Amino acid sequence: MNPTSKTIVDLDVLVEALPEKSRRLFQRLFSIVVTNGELKPPPAMLPWIEQQFGSIDRVTTQKIIRITNLITFEGAIFNSLRAQRPRQFEDRLKVEAKLLDKAKDDPLGKPLESTPADPFGRIQGKYSITASNIAKYDGLHGMIIFKDYNPLAFSKEEVIDYLDTGWKWAQEAHKFDPAAKYYFFLWNALSKAGASLAHGHAQVVLGRDSHYAKIEAQRHAAVRYKSDFGSDYFNDLYQVHLDLGLALEKDGTKVMAHLTPIKDREILLLSDSLDESFKERIYETLACFRDKMNVTAFNVGIATPPIDSTPECWKDFPVIARIVDRGYPRNGSSDFGTMELYATSIVSSDPFQVSLELKESLAVEQ
Repeated sequence: MNPTSKTIVDLDVLVEALPEKSRRLFQRLFSIVVTNGELKPPPAMLPWIEQQFGSIDRVTTQKIIRITNLITFEGAIFNSLRAQRPRQFEDRLKVEAKLLDKAKDDPLGKPLESTPADPFGRIQGKYSITASNIAKYDGLHGMIIFKDYNPLAFSKEEVIDYLDTGWKWAQEAHKFDPAAKYYFFLWNALSKAGASLAHGHAQVVLGRDSHYAKIEAQRHAAVRYKSDFGSDYFNDLYQVHLDLGLALEKDGTKVMAHLTPIKDREILLLSDSLDESFKERIYETLACFRDKMNVTAFNVGIATPPIDSTPECWKDFPVIARIVDRGYPRNGSSDFGTMELYATSIVSSDPFQVSLELKESLAVEQ
């Protein structure tokens, strides 16, 4: 099948068409449940349905794909009607203009005067500086304050600087408290993605005793997988995405349009270390989001293995980044509801379309 014609709602057909070895690997990691949702609209609704969705038949019978990762039990539901609907873009320049209107009331504009330092001091990057978070997630919880107020005006050099500054903060935090070893970097861009301040900033935490719960869940799943199948979970996860045309590798960094995204357009990146390739791929993914997909609110989460020895096994656990679109900043409704919190994710974007745009942006052949 032509890569441009693949859609997530045909996933059952695409999996069946895989070579046997690839199909069996997919079925080891994922389950697919296909259902049809049917409805009978009253005649008065038909003109509106046709105008809104282009076809009455598409609405009266809807193909629904539910995917579950059998190793981690992450899951997502894709509805043909939702996955194939056009995205109405929000003008990034208008979003940025509204952001800049708030700059006069910026509490992070003078970080040396308006933010506290960590007990071990501040880390100064070329394009950023750290502060101690005023309301902490953990004992060691810092902020990386960008010199540029606008969180969407990032360059490659700036993104790499933010990541480097965060890692240097982790090293100093570990020296201050050697029992703290578990590092997590997070960037919430705009209030729609959870940022309480408009000024561009990321956050860093370094925990004790164990990694944060969802990262620990990934590690436990990978350890069980290795015991059950004698194979590396993360390599197999990448291979499944690659077999379906949803993945690429560039300079040693593996990049996937995630089959079980937590929300729209989630990208998963894997690397052996927090190296230059990994940092560049994070920038390229964010630039693709901003410049090609018109994403203006996003989350970035990066987890690394512990920065010092621990009793538990972290062998073969990669550095993991997850990047996800959080919707239109000016849309008052939340993209998370009860299904996402307590059941499974409801996803409107199509990973196959996301993959095509990502490969084009990263200049990787289809």
